Amino acid sequence: MTKNLLLPLAATAALVHSFTINNHVTQGNAPIVSPSALFSTTEDSTTATQQQQTDESSNISYIVARGDGSSGGGGVPMKKKKKTSAESTSSNIIATNNENERNTNNDDEEDDGLVRPKVGAPMPNGRPSWFHVPAPSQDVTSRYQEVKESLSDLSLHTVCEEAQCPNIGECWNGGTGTIMLLGDTCTRGCMFCAVKTDQKPPEPDPFEPFKTADAVAKWGVDYIVLTSVDRDDIADGGAGHFATTVELLKHKKPELLVECLVSDFRGDESSVETLAKSGLDVYAHNVETVERLQKFVRDSRAGYWQSINTLKHAKKVKPDLYTKTSLMLGLGESDEEVIQTMKDLRSVDVDVVTFGQYLRPTENHLSVVEYVKPEKFEHFKKLGEEMGFKYVASGPLVRSSYKAGEFYLTHMINKERKEKGLD
Repeated sequence: MTKNLLLPLAATAALVHSFTINNHVTQGNAPIVSPSALFSTTEDSTTATQQQQTDESSNISYIVARGDGSSGGGGVPMKKKKKTSAESTSSNIIATNNENERNTNNDDEEDDGLVRPKVGAPMPNGRPSWFHVPAPSQDVTSRYQEVKESLSDLSLHTVCEEAQCPNIGECWNGGTGTIMLLGDTCTRGCMFCAVKTDQKPPEPDPFEPFKTADAVAKWGVDYIVLTSVDRDDIADGGAGHFATTVELLKHKKPELLVECLVSDFRGDESSVETLAKSGLDVYAHNVETVERLQKFVRDSRAGYWQSINTLKHAKKVKPDLYTKTSLMLGLGESDEEVIQTMKDLRSVDVDVVTFGQYLRPTENHLSVVEYVKPEKFEHFKKLGEEMGFKYVASGPLVRSSYKAGEFYLTHMINKERKEKGLD
């Protein structure tokens, strides 16, 4: 699955509960519960509770905090792999390809101090206070309800719902969403994603491109994001289906800006080219995480360099196309690895990068290693801008398709095209 949009958030100031202990004696600073405080019947328990509520002078309040996310978690230490003499000799040979060179180093080096995520590993205790988003409006006249109903009427799926995005209220109230093409079932099983999977999903709806164009026309938006599940069961990975949808959207509203957040098409350059030349404005594909953690986070059919090369080829066949990618943080990556990823992306002229906090959708998915602080997100934002990215969105709640980013991209693309005389 191409998305990194996960579990909805609630207001997460530490939950605090207080309780009292009655009928106690004190030894030092610690209360000791007397036998009369241990109840064997509901009636006795009820009576004691009433006594606790009325006997304020003997109450002792205890605060049980859930936690603020700063402790716990930590991931699983990376295993060390000793070099054989042959491997040591090989690793000293100067590689002619950067990809092969780093892949060899990652296999051979001893990863002291590095960690990785794992399903069932301890989670951080609680969540930080900065995780707070507005709840979706339940007003029947709200834009949220309007978008929801138009999607339902046309039997369309959105990644906002399927991947449980935390920003659904903000985006839908703003009159936009990310439409998910090619059905709601993915052929891959990435360990961070909540979308359902199957090796043989139902056939795509041939009328879906037309339904999508109709829905978007009703919304009256200037920027729309199309995404999809991975469809390895389709010869072109669904590239033709995407291209048709883009063409219909542009036919209905030529000035509409269209972003397609797509799979890696198994590295098939002809599929990448089909979509890149379809008339879309932003070609997006997510590398998801740093190179070292790829095999722990993504399906085995995905790959770091396979992803980067699809972005490279899209730009090659259509140089004025904007390319975009996204990474999740909090999976055990180091700062150095994030920076190296940014360098790799700039080496193929990727224009836009986003960083957001990984959130575990269910207990059957990878545990969060850490909650990355907003200051660290801001640090990566500044570094990305210094490296030459045209736009960097970086924050705990940022997702690859996010309304606030769309506003900026709309302004940036229109401004640059006007300056070049393309509009």
